[in-house]
Amino acid sequence: MASALEKQIPRQQDVQADELRKTLGQQFLQQIIDNSFDSIFVTDRYGNVLLANAGTGEFMETKTEDMVGKNVKDFVKSGVYDWSPTMEAIKTRSLVSGIVRNKHGVQQMATSKPLMDEGGDIIMIITNARDKDLVDQYIAALDKERTSVHRYKTAVEYLSEVDLENKEIVAESQQMRKIMRISNVIARTDSTVMLIGETGTGKEVMARHIHRNSLRSKEPFIPVNCAAIPHELLESEFFGYVRGAFSGANPHGKPGLFEIADKGTLFLDEIAELPLAMQSKLLRVLESSEVQRLGDTKTYHADVRFIAATNRDLKAMISQKLFRSDLYYRLNVIPISLPSLKDRTEDILAFAHKFLEELNRKYALKKQFSTQATQLLFNYNWPGNVRELRNVIERLVITSAGDILNFEDDSLVNSKTRLESAESLPSINTRYKGTLKDVIKAVEGEYINQVLTECGGRVGEAAKRLGIHRTMLYRKTIGR
Repeated sequence: MASALEKQIPRQQDVQADELRKTLGQQFLQQIIDNSFDSIFVTDRYGNVLLANAGTGEFMETKTEDMVGKNVKDFVKSGVYDWSPTMEAIKTRSLVSGIVRNKHGVQQMATSKPLMDEGGDIIMIITNARDKDLVDQYIAALDKERTSVHRYKTAVEYLSEVDLENKEIVAESQQMRKIMRISNVIARTDSTVMLIGETGTGKEVMARHIHRNSLRSKEPFIPVNCAAIPHELLESEFFGYVRGAFSGANPHGKPGLFEIADKGTLFLDEIAELPLAMQSKLLRVLESSEVQRLGDTKTYHADVRFIAATNRDLKAMISQKLFRSDLYYRLNVIPISLPSLKDRTEDILAFAHKFLEELNRKYALKKQFSTQATQLLFNYNWPGNVRELRNVIERLVITSAGDILNFEDDSLVNSKTRLESAESLPSINTRYKGTLKDVIKAVEGEYINQVLTECGGRVGEAAKRLGIHRTMLYRKTIGR
């Protein structure tokens, strides 16, 4: 058996080790507390200071060792700081937070929390505080981040309602190729663009192309139809509003279109439909790049590129006092006129085949144009432009019983034109009749149509495959 002395030695060693650990633990704890960025101090249930760190000493301008043992009431009485959240926490037996100001006016955001024992009695009060200016900066940063998240969320919700089909540029004609060269150059700038053209000529498609090829391409593209927004809601839609700005408003507030499009592009379609009062507000944003929500006192910087579009004569509207001349000249920095479809006939087939391909894919079909249909596409004037063309193609695809599309059952095309074309062209399903010259012409027409179909209506590519100039192909197509 071990002697009593032998048993005593390890016990003494254990005690020394425990004391050493406690001493080191206290030293480390004090170092941790002293190196904390926040002010930290602990009191007993009566408000007597048990522990304080260097941050607290700086705020109270008192050495930490001089603070221990003193009561927080004494600090308030001597004017070290204006009130004690510690005493409030003792009094209310709950968490207390508030702004504490020292004798020099420096403010801290302090929080005092009482710790209870199993019987519900207060053991101690732990208080931590941080400089109010830093807290304000954190809050501002969080608000900014929250605003950005809300803005992008709103942009996503807004864009989810937009039809993104048929947004590719078709440019087979010389007019459109020239416009594309210009648009590709101005896309790399932040200049304001005015798109002018009839309804259905693809103004939004062009605006998207400019944005997609700009330095803002990774930011939102927000299309707005100015004619679709009720006049009484224009200001709240464009500028947004804060909580409680007016009855019926979103209780969380709402960012306006200028904020949603920040860093990106705002496309103002039907700009001529804006009332004069809203034109004035838009002009101010264009000139100052500043936006203020309804009911707010703060202004926001809006880094937005503007693209406007209209199918009306704005100069005539200016003379009639319906459109502001200063806004017109502010928007009309780079005007681009989009030709109607009848003036860019080389694009008709490309559009038609593009729409047909999309519809075939959508409905799992294998429809194709007849030679007669191809010529009739050229013969019609298309007053509704590209939009009308797409509607006609969709109607033909859906209502046609066979895989060969023609206009026999469609009332859109003038009946006389259709009759003349029918007399001059053999049906794709009938035997060839007439002279050898007539048969050769018919076969040539069918082959040209086949190549055009295989090339997706792209005249330049089809002409290259056929070994003829595109002008000759164009003449043969509309002259058959």
